[in-house]
Amino acid sequence: MITTKITITPYLAEYIIGKYNHCNKGEVRIPDSSDLYHIIWEYMSRRPDNVPVLESGNLEIALPDRRAGKDPAVYNYLSVRAVKGIELHIKNMFNQELHSELMDNDRRGHFLDNIDVVHKFLCTYGIESISEDALLKNYYRYREALRQRKKRKQRRENLFNLS
Repeated sequence: MITTKITITPYLAEYIIGKYNHCNKGEVRIPDSSDLYHIIWEYMSRRPDNVPVLESGNLEIALPDRRAGKDPAVYNYLSVRAVKGIELHIKNMFNQELHSELMDNDRRGHFLDNIDVVHKFLCTYGIESISEDALLKNYYRYREALRQRKKRKQRRENLFNLS
């Protein structure tokens, strides 16, 4: 298996390691049923002659190897643009999973405090490089944006109903 190292935001790297590698250090093998697997596959390209192999990074990924198509021995380079795209997808996965857990807690009538839900989430994936308060603040911003959208939609519908 061919691997490559990339540098992304530390809490996102810890999230991926916790999610797919069960908090063990080393290479992360992403299952082929995941969207992230296919995104990495699309971004894989030939290594340019003037770009050396980097041995630094906070996330070591085992490159996808399929029967047909790109051979990871040749197509083993992820450009800066590719790393940003992968990081964005990982961030969306992280936020979606965290927000859904917090919203489920809201729907169940706040069985747990939100800070406890975030703490459990961080412990599940072994994330230490971001605070619980930062994630809660992110969730509250997200929730407020959802509520504002609903208000705008209702106001617009009321305007059309007056006619």
